[in-house]
Amino acid sequence: MDKKAITILGEDSQSIPLILDSPHSGTYYPDDFHHQADFMKLRQAEDTYVDELFDFENIEKIGATFLRAEFPRSYIDANRSEKDFSPEDLEADSNGICDIQFSPSVKSKLGIGLIWLRVPPDGEPMYAGKIHPSVLMHRVNTCHRPYHQALQRIMDKTYKQHGKFYHLNCHSMQNHASAMSEQPKGTSRPDFVIGDRDGTSSEKEFRDVIVSCLKSLDYDVSVNDPYKGVELVSAYSNPQIHKNSIQIEINRRLYMDEVTREKNNGFSSVKKNLKELLQELRNWIIKKQGS
Repeated sequence: MDKKAITILGEDSQSIPLILDSPHSGTYYPDDFHHQADFMKLRQAEDTYVDELFDFENIEKIGATFLRAEFPRSYIDANRSEKDFSPEDLEADSNGICDIQFSPSVKSKLGIGLIWLRVPPDGEPMYAGKIHPSVLMHRVNTCHRPYHQALQRIMDKTYKQHGKFYHLNCHSMQNHASAMSEQPKGTSRPDFVIGDRDGTSSEKEFRDVIVSCLKSLDYDVSVNDPYKGVELVSAYSNPQIHKNSIQIEINRRLYMDEVTREKNNGFSSVKKNLKELLQELRNWIIKKQGS
């Protein structure tokens, strides 16, 4: 990457143990991303504008910290384990370049593992051939590992200062399931999906505050269906010792045109409502700290 891979906002002014991250809203496409996809189709992998919706200025104002990726998820996906890649999709590593023991999940089988091998939404091949080991390790070392290291450092710092953290992993989702989804193609999605890996990544109260607030704003909210949370929710959470991570998915039809990627008339309303959600979380966190 000839541009920084990540941006961190609010770390120096953080006053409450609230951390947000957006691993998929990056729109800087590196020159060495030699895909064969139509660019506008490729952009359908982006969580376009999610970082804007959560309003950087407001993040600092409420005393939270925000981490975002600048690289696109189709280049390398920060919300996957670095092991989540199928070895058969890698060229022979005759020089021992790759230091990863792969353990592919269903995401890799769908072509949306660590490095995406399928083009959204229909799943045609992203590349003409297999991935070279040096390409994979370059992306891991310049993008994936720096993102995880930054998030873990922020979490450790927050936990040391407050004895807890509340982490909101921020995403957007297509209005209907694509051919690359685990759901049947065409399945409609609710306005929001809140995922805590069936209660294993967060205290229930944190989830309930989010769900209650969104429902009070007249949104259709689902919990753990169809998204429970992936790597960034599971990797560093442990609610037994007050390390809480939750994934939030926003339906893209609420705020943009999924094909053109242009904001629609709902953008300002969603942004306003997310500001209200974050204020509600701030009030709840401060109340818990004082109890």
